[in-house]
Amino acid sequence: MVQKYEVSLLIIRVFLGVTFLFHGMAKFQMGLGNVAGWFESIGIIGFLGYVVAFIELFGGIALILGIGTRIISTLIGLVLLGAIFTVKFPIGFIGAEAAGYELDLALLAMAAVLVISGSQLLALDNKLFGNKNEKSSTRINA
Repeated sequence: MVQKYEVSLLIIRVFLGVTFLFHGMAKFQMGLGNVAGWFESIGIIGFLGYVVAFIELFGGIALILGIGTRIISTLIGLVLLGAIFTVKFPIGFIGAEAAGYELDLALLAMAAVLVISGSQLLALDNKLFGNKNEKSSTRINA
């Protein structure tokens, strides 16, 4: 039986995955060299721009597919913490001229939920490694 909370976790996993897939795609489209240059311009090692772009793009895909949800969510959480403390925190929670860190905190909370609970429903991990926690069924528990 599929529990309601698994449906909720699936929604969080897919939404977080799509969000980071698009952020990663944007970084690749603008050019990873440009991303690295921007990181250096704000005082961060440029190489981390490449790392962040790969985590966002491939982590987003992995979350959508349900591969390594807890590990990927941890990496995304670290990216969000880095963004909050290096770029967004000085702007403020809502920000006046640019977006503040309110969305980053919401995404961080979603990543934390996935680190704590995982997400088994429609996860490719189940096909690759088997699902040890629940029996296969499509009925949703009330």
